[in-house]
Amino acid sequence: MQPTARKLRVALVAGEASGDILGSGLMQALKQRHPDIEFIGVGGPRMQAEGLPSHFPMERLAVMGLVEVLGRLRELLRRRKDLMKMLIAAKPDVFIGIDAPDFNLTLELKLRRAGIRTVHYVSPSVWAWRQKRVLKIKQACDLMLALFPFEARFYEEHAVPVRFVGHPLANTIPLEADRAGARERLGLPQDASVVALLPGSRGGEVGKLGALFLDTAQRLLQDRPGLRFVLPCASPERRVQVEEMLAGRDLPVLLLDGASHEALAACDAVLIASGTATLEALLYKRPMVVAYKVAPMTYRILRHLVKSPYISLPNLLAGRLLVPELIQDAATPESLAATLLPLLDDGSVQTQSFDAIHRALRQDASAQAADAVLALVEKR
Repeated sequence: MQPTARKLRVALVAGEASGDILGSGLMQALKQRHPDIEFIGVGGPRMQAEGLPSHFPMERLAVMGLVEVLGRLRELLRRRKDLMKMLIAAKPDVFIGIDAPDFNLTLELKLRRAGIRTVHYVSPSVWAWRQKRVLKIKQACDLMLALFPFEARFYEEHAVPVRFVGHPLANTIPLEADRAGARERLGLPQDASVVALLPGSRGGEVGKLGALFLDTAQRLLQDRPGLRFVLPCASPERRVQVEEMLAGRDLPVLLLDGASHEALAACDAVLIASGTATLEALLYKRPMVVAYKVAPMTYRILRHLVKSPYISLPNLLAGRLLVPELIQDAATPESLAATLLPLLDDGSVQTQSFDAIHRALRQDASAQAADAVLALVEKR
């Protein structure tokens, strides 16, 4: 774009730390492409560092769980109404809602009706469940920016304007991780087999999977006495939770404060909860077994609601059962250990596919997203 281009006003709203990372990368790419740009909206410290004066603290949107949302519902509705008034008055050239679909999609719908172009960055899981939400997305968004190709195909089938931009982590994480360097930094022996245990980042997940993963580790040790384990804890609270589960056990497990990427780089195989961490394990080319447990009633409900044949991102991206998924009653220490052990000897079937997926996702997502946003603005 020429240096004489008019000033561009871009509104963005992110609701949690992952959105703040995506938003800051997009803002950097937009600034590189447009010489005179102003940002407004809501974001965290990374987006604020790129020039966004946050209308209110992003943390006020970072609420998860039905009960927690109900307890904060009045505040969330008030903040959205206030934000909507501010944005309509400010008349940005484009609004970009980053994830947080329950908050952002309604905001996007009303802003679009007010004549403001709208983009949603990070698709909600409409391809898996509550597929009728695509109708609201079609009304609310001028453009969907999808991180994964299977999401883009879904939107194309439903006539929603979409652009596959790739995943930022695919550019951040190297195509070949330095296992030896990670082990040296963590003080792990270079000649030992190492299994990373990732039972999740939330208290409920760790409560359901933490002891199961530790029981599985003990079973693995019976077959591989020299095996070592590394378990990254997402927060001080999760570390306390895991330490209580470890009491009375004799396990060679190294607990880390955060540092999940170091754990993945250092290990030979991963036992992991279904979730976004499975994508990180894929990008580090570490063979994995995915496990998940939810409350029995929740599971019965989800069985009828979820349309996807798989729960883990590696399988969704591969379009086949590449990674073992052990769910609910199938997730026992015996079955998890028996499924993981062969991967310590040879996980190449998984890792070769992981490499192909990594390269496909390595699209420079922030640059792709910025180009798509500017093309939408120029259409006007």
